[in-house]
Amino acid sequence: MENSLGDFLRSRRSRIQPEEVGLPGHGRRRVPGLRREEVAQLAGVSVDYYVRLEQGRGGSASDAVLDAVARVLRLDDVEAAHLRSLARPPKPSAAASSARGRQQVRAGTRLLLDMMAGVPAFVLGRRMEVLAWNGLADAVHGYSSRPGGGDPNAARQVFLDPAAREFYVQWEAVAAETVAYLRRDAGLHPEDARLSALVGELSVRSEEFRRLWADHQVREKTHGVKLIRHPLVGELDFGYETLGVNGSPEQLLVAFTAPAGSPTAQKLALLASWTADGSPARVE
Repeated sequence: MENSLGDFLRSRRSRIQPEEVGLPGHGRRRVPGLRREEVAQLAGVSVDYYVRLEQGRGGSASDAVLDAVARVLRLDDVEAAHLRSLARPPKPSAAASSARGRQQVRAGTRLLLDMMAGVPAFVLGRRMEVLAWNGLADAVHGYSSRPGGGDPNAARQVFLDPAAREFYVQWEAVAAETVAYLRRDAGLHPEDARLSALVGELSVRSEEFRRLWADHQVREKTHGVKLIRHPLVGELDFGYETLGVNGSPEQLLVAFTAPAGSPTAQKLALLASWTADGSPARVE
């Protein structure tokens, strides 16, 4: 049985060298990084309690204990929140239960996508499912012409689409970000069977996914850059912003941006001219 909490804690302590926290680093060590005894000492808890925490038998750990462990392991805010989710799994709610299937996009959100005609924009839901998109996002990503049909999923596209390594100029970075975002989702929804099935599918079919999943990185999707090699117009250098959709829990509106007059903006205008047929935002 998977012990996500223990695996996460071990992965985080393995990256910290004793010298970094004022401990002697000489002597032979069987594993890299800090020992469990050293984490317990620095966090001010008993070794027995910390061992039980790593084994998933720590009960309902207090905020003080989890904050102390997060400090010792130098977790950032996202990692610390992930630690709390693993140590104290959220209780399923009615809203969470309804989100176990494919989420629905409000009519008003779909209309907003349609009105953003000059901006590639889409709605990303749980499990990195692409729930809706506008014409320009379709022109960039090809959601409506994906091989094999089926619901579009950003994680499947990154790891299972043979064209993904050519499409994403920085594929390795995109792959790592994708897995880290899925890890966070898994911590928030440990009972999600659809997410478990997705992780299982990707683990079986992609060696790169298995390697990255075992690294236990966690990350939110906020903003950044995305370099795309489009089959028709060549390289596109985007920024992207993600905005929460109020009233629709765990849906993000993702918009790609390019400075006015830039080569990417000019290529977007060309793509927009090819899709200027009034097609509404596609929803699957």
